[in-house]
Amino acid sequence: MAILSDVIEQFIKKLIDDTDGVIEIQRNELAGYFNCVPSQINYVIDTRFTSEKGYYVESRRGGGGHIKIKRVSFSEPTSYLMHIINSMGDGITQQSAEVFIINFVDYNIITGRDALLIKAATSDKVLSRIPQAGRDIIRAAILKNMLISLIV
Repeated sequence: MAILSDVIEQFIKKLIDDTDGVIEIQRNELAGYFNCVPSQINYVIDTRFTSEKGYYVESRRGGGGHIKIKRVSFSEPTSYLMHIINSMGDGITQQSAEVFIINFVDYNIITGRDALLIKAATSDKVLSRIPQAGRDIIRAAILKNMLISLIV
């Protein structure tokens, strides 16, 4: 049996698909539908509808807590890659980098073989001689350079 978070995620994704990529929901209303606390809805949105997974979330407090979720769609891979490069910041964890890389394969921006190479270049294993505090910064620089090379 699926856990409640998975069911909520699939429900929201279906709504997004049915409404051409944008929905506005009320946190309390959705919690009532699933017979859960509103914080469960927050958890699902915070962990499963992130920018690195291709979503833009706008949350408004008060009045029941409206949440607008938009699936980021890009007309071409270049604009998607630029969005990722710009949203990445100065550092990125290995786990977050791998989520991006998996999404690139899912969106047919890179091949599975390319993904393996990028994962290898940005892994903690290759950065093991760098102090932990600097790994995320170097990883981001490496990943950004690799993505920019795909654009040019």
